Amino acid sequence: MLSPSRSIIVWFLICFLIIIWLPLLSVIRIFDRDPVAYRTGRMFRRLGKAMTQVNPSWQVVVSGEIIENPRNPYVVVSNHQSLADIPIISNLPWEMKWIGKDVLFRLPIIGWMMKLSKDIAVDRDDARSGARALLKARDVLAQRCSVMIFPEGTRSRDGRIYRFTDGAFHLAIKAQVPVLPIAVDGSFNCLPKNTWRFGEPSTIKVKVLPPVPTRGLISADLPDLREKVRSQIVAQVVEWRGDAFFDVDGTIDLPMLETKNPA
Repeated sequence: MLSPSRSIIVWFLICFLIIIWLPLLSVIRIFDRDPVAYRTGRMFRRLGKAMTQVNPSWQVVVSGEIIENPRNPYVVVSNHQSLADIPIISNLPWEMKWIGKDVLFRLPIIGWMMKLSKDIAVDRDDARSGARALLKARDVLAQRCSVMIFPEGTRSRDGRIYRFTDGAFHLAIKAQVPVLPIAVDGSFNCLPKNTWRFGEPSTIKVKVLPPVPTRGLISADLPDLREKVRSQIVAQVVEWRGDAFFDVDGTIDLPMLETKNPA
């Protein structure tokens, strides 16, 4: 774990960046006439990138597919290991509107910037809020801007990849836009729970996997699409770690496997 003094310095730098970014973003938003505030959102993601750059314990390595046209919309999905995933994924060089918990939008400064950037709030305890969020996301896609969703719904409790919910894939099929899978690994201990100190220095890998087309798919194809995308992300993390598939796939009951295979 990073020492208390170094953690304090990093938090100070992050807070400083957040404070100076708000007026900068506000000015950009005044002149941003794009219906989805594309330039404003892009500048907001640069804050996430800057936050990773001032943290000496985070080394982010991005690889995979190159997105030639950033205005060609995708439903982007990623596994979710920690809160650090948000600034880490912001290192990707294109804009996408994030669907996030409504409580984040009520936070001072960060929440204000999410609103300025036209990110999409959802109350997970309200089914109607979820439906409204997907409608807003569909409008964003129609305006040629990608949408970002964590289909696990919450952070992994142990670094494994758990079940994906249907929302992102329902959206992709309805909008007939490709799903763009993102695999992330190495961020699980970047921001350990129940402490303000940063984790040990680590290399965080982010890989953009090949887009999965949805043209011609219907609602009945949703389960196959969901599992195909999830399997690709799991397979990439398995390759990085060199682990067995069931050590990464959180839908497999490890205690049961250990009972059946005591060796």
